[in-house]
Amino acid sequence: MTAFLRTVLLCLVLPFSAFAGPGTVKGTILSADGQPVPGVAVLLDGTDFVTETDAEGNYVLEHIPEGSYSLSVSGVGFKAVHREITVSGGDPKPENFSIRMEGVALKNVTVLGLTELQAVNRQAYNVTTIDAKKLYNTTLDLSHALDRLAGIRVRESGGVGSNIDFSLNGFSGNQVRFFLDGVPMDNFGSSFQINNVPVNFAERVEVYKGSVPVWLGSDALGGAVNIITGNKLRNYIDVSYSFGSFNTHRSCINAALTSKKGFTAQISAFQNYSDNNYKVTLEVADINTGAYTPDQTVRRFHDLYHNETVVANIGVLDKSWADQLLLGITLGNNYKEIQTGARMVAVFGARHTRGNIIMPTLKYKKQNFLIRGLDVVLNANYNFGKEQTIDTVSGRYDWYGNYKAYPGLGGESARTMYKYGNNNGLVTTTLFYKISEKQSLALNNVFSTFNRKGADELYPESTVNAQPQTTIKNITGLSYKIDFTDKWTATVFGKILHQNAHRRSVITAVGMPDEILDQYNKSTNYGYGLATSYYLLPQLQAKFSYEKSNRLPENFELFGDVVNQESNFNLKPEISHNFNLGLNYNFSIGEQHRFMAGLTGIYRDAKDFIFFRFNANQWKVVADNLNAVSNIGFESELRYSFKQLLMVELNATYQDIRNQVKYDPPGSIGISPVYHDRMPNIPFLYGHGSASLFLNDVLCRGDKLSFGYNLLYVYAFYLYWPSRGSKDDKYDIPTQLSHDVNMIYTLKNGRYNIALECRNLANERLYDNFSLQKPGRSFAIKLRYFYAK
Repeated sequence: MTAFLRTVLLCLVLPFSAFAGPGTVKGTILSADGQPVPGVAVLLDGTDFVTETDAEGNYVLEHIPEGSYSLSVSGVGFKAVHREITVSGGDPKPENFSIRMEGVALKNVTVLGLTELQAVNRQAYNVTTIDAKKLYNTTLDLSHALDRLAGIRVRESGGVGSNIDFSLNGFSGNQVRFFLDGVPMDNFGSSFQINNVPVNFAERVEVYKGSVPVWLGSDALGGAVNIITGNKLRNYIDVSYSFGSFNTHRSCINAALTSKKGFTAQISAFQNYSDNNYKVTLEVADINTGAYTPDQTVRRFHDLYHNETVVANIGVLDKSWADQLLLGITLGNNYKEIQTGARMVAVFGARHTRGNIIMPTLKYKKQNFLIRGLDVVLNANYNFGKEQTIDTVSGRYDWYGNYKAYPGLGGESARTMYKYGNNNGLVTTTLFYKISEKQSLALNNVFSTFNRKGADELYPESTVNAQPQTTIKNITGLSYKIDFTDKWTATVFGKILHQNAHRRSVITAVGMPDEILDQYNKSTNYGYGLATSYYLLPQLQAKFSYEKSNRLPENFELFGDVVNQESNFNLKPEISHNFNLGLNYNFSIGEQHRFMAGLTGIYRDAKDFIFFRFNANQWKVVADNLNAVSNIGFESELRYSFKQLLMVELNATYQDIRNQVKYDPPGSIGISPVYHDRMPNIPFLYGHGSASLFLNDVLCRGDKLSFGYNLLYVYAFYLYWPSRGSKDDKYDIPTQLSHDVNMIYTLKNGRYNIALECRNLANERLYDNFSLQKPGRSFAIKLRYFYAK
C-alpha cells in the first residue's frame, strides 16, 4: 500500500472515535463465581435492540430513543434476568449483571433473545458458525480460520496469496459458493479472495453444509460460506499490523462513523505483502550443466505477492423509508509472481500476473416494506476490474535461479501480455414475508452477467483475444418455513437455474480467410429440498436435510483462467442429491464444565461431477465431467470448556468419494479399471484439534493472557487413480501433521493487544497439492488497537 493511501486512510478513520450519540446502554455480565460470560444475549424487550457479550463479558447497545425499557439478559444454560431501566443522554451508568446456571431442565427449547450465533446454529440446515471476533488478535486470514472446522479442508499451492482449493464434505472449488453479507462473491476478482482477506474483516462466518437456504441465491452443489461483516458498532476504529517470516506484512483498518441523524460512513482496508521466499526440497537440475541433484534444498526466488483493498460505504441508517441505504466502492489491486506451474517440475523466474477491482455497490434494506411483515433486501454491484498475465522472457530458469536464454521471441510458458476484463454485473433481491408467528416465506432472485474481452499488446493485429466470452445467469428460489411446535421446525424450498454462455472463436488457415465460429452452452435446471430439526431433549437437537442441488459451470471452467487452467466450453452442469443427518448435544456438569458434541452423517449422489485433471503436458489443469460419483461419510466434533479458563476442541472428517462409472467410455463392454475407485487427489481423512488457556488480571486489572495450540492432520491420499500403476511408482500426497502455537496478551479490556505466533512448529514438509510444498516453520507478531463508543 502506498504512503499516500495510508495517509488518506488514517485521515479518514482517526476522527471517527470523537463521535458518539446519546441513548447508550452498556455493562458487563459475570457468572456467579465472578467470571465474565461471553456470548449471552442482551436486549431491550419489545424492540430490535439486541447484542451479545464479547470475550470479556462486555456489551453495548447504542442510539436508543430516550425512555423506559425492560432490559433482559439470557443465554443457553443460564437463568434469564430482567431489569427496568431508563435511557437518557449523557454518559450512561453501567448496567452490570450476575447470572446463574439453570438448576432444572427447560420446559421447552425457546430461548429469550437468541444471539445471532445461537440463532444461526439452531437453524434446520446443517450449519456451523465461526465467531470471527474471537480470532481478531491472530494473523489468520478467512481461509485458515475456516480450515479449522469439521468437514472443511483448505488446500494451498504455496504461501501468502497462493491459489487455494476449498473443500466442504467432499465438494470443492466452485462446488462451494462464497457470499459476502449474502451477496455472491463470484465477481470479486483476484484482488478479493478468502485467502487474502484478514479475519478482522468479518464479524462471523456461516458455513452451510449440504442444503443451502434460498435467500443466499446459490447454485452451490454441496454447501456455501457466508461472510458477515456486520454493522453493530456504529462509531469505532480497529487497527492491526503484523510482521512475520519471509518478509510478510499484513495490516487492516476497520472504522465507522454514524451521526445522531443516521448518516454513516464506513471503511475497511487491508493489505498483504510477502516475499514467500521459503525453502523447498525437491529434485533439481542445473539448466546450464545438466547436473542432477535429488533432495536438494533451495529457496523460492520468484514468488512475491502483494494486494491492497479498500471497501468504503456512505449512506443512512434507521430511516422510515430505509433501515439501511449504502452507496459504496470496492477498490483493490494485486501483484503475483508465478514460481511454478501445476507441478514444481515447471519453474519460472519472470512470469507474473496483475489484477485490480473497481466495483461500485448499492445496498438497501427495509423491514415492514409497504406492509407489515414484508422485509426487502436489495444488493447490486458491477466489477470494472482488469487482469493481466505477463510472460515475455524467451528462456528458462532452474531452481538455483540460473537463467538460459533462447533465441527469438518467446515466453517461459506462452509469450503473452494479455490484458482482459472479467467484468461482472450482479443484482440480488430478497423478499421475506412473515405470514404468522410460526410461518414465513422467502423469495430470492440473483441475476448476474460475465463478459471477458481483452487484447494482447504483443499481438495488436490478432483478433483471437478480442473475441467475446460472455455468460448470463439467473437463479430464482422460493422457500416456506413453518414452526410446528417450539421443538420442531421445517423448511421446504425450490429453485430454477438458467445459464447461457457464449464464446466466439477465430479459426485461421494459411491462404484462407478467417472463419468466425460462435458457440453456445445453455442449460435450465430445477432444484428442490427440505430441512427440518427437532429437539429430542431440551439440549439435544436432531437435524435432517435433503436437496437436489445443481451447480452451473463456472466462467473460469468454461473459458479458462489464462494462467494455470485450460478452458472446457462443453462442460455440463453438475447435479447432486445431498442428504445430511446430524445430532448436536450441549450439556453442563455443574457451572464449571460445559460440553458440546456433534455427529453428522452425509451422503452425496452426484451426476456429471466436475473435477480437475492435468492437461496433456501436466503444466495446467482442466475441468471435466465424470458421469457418476458418490460420497458417504461423517464428521464429528467435541468441545469442552472449564469456567473461562480452558477450551479444548477436537473434530474429525471421513469422506469416501467413489467413482461410480462402470463402463468407460459409455457403451463399452469391459468394466472400467477405476470403477469404485476412490476419487484421486482428494483427501478422505483429516481432523483438527485445539486447546486454549485463558488467564485474567495477570499483571493488572482488565488484562488477559492466553496460550493457544492447534493441530492439523491429513491422512495420505493418491494423486491419480488408486487402481492404476504399481505401488512403487504411484504418486501420493503424504500424511500431513502440522503444529501451531500462539500467545496473546490484551490490556484495557481488549483495547490494546499483542500476539506472538509460530506456525508449523516442527518444520514439517507440508503438501496440499502434489509436489507444491508449503512454507516451513514461520513466526509472526501482531499489534492491534480497538476503540468503540
